[in-house]
Amino acid sequence: MVAQKGKDLLFKIDDGTGAFITVAGLRTQRFALNADPVDITNQESAGRWRELLGGAGVRRASVAGSGVFKDGASDTLIRQTFFDGLIRNWQIVAPSFGIIQGAFQISSLDYRGEHSGEVTFELSLESAGLLTFTAL
Repeated sequence: MVAQKGKDLLFKIDDGTGAFITVAGLRTQRFALNADPVDITNQESAGRWRELLGGAGVRRASVAGSGVFKDGASDTLIRQTFFDGLIRNWQIVAPSFGIIQGAFQISSLDYRGEHSGEVTFELSLESAGLLTFTAL
């Protein structure tokens, strides 16, 4: 895979009709896939080295982004989703890699404004169910 442009990493939220709209104004984006290991080390473990149980544990994804507040359709949808406490389907599109899609909940939504600057926002999501991956 060749180097990718950061601006091409997209976050998209389901607008409630099954259509996905791109979150506007993002300048930085991050997604992380994590798994909690299950330690099964015991007194018979070879050399007392830790052993892990494959295929066990909890998997999760966390997503974060920050950017310029534009008060567009995606800003309104995100704000309402947060206030309603909804879990919505999202897509994280990474060019030349794939699309991760599934249910996420907004865990934080921060707005910030400097006296001599623009209004910005930060958004954090946590996975809330099964995620799928589709290679591009």
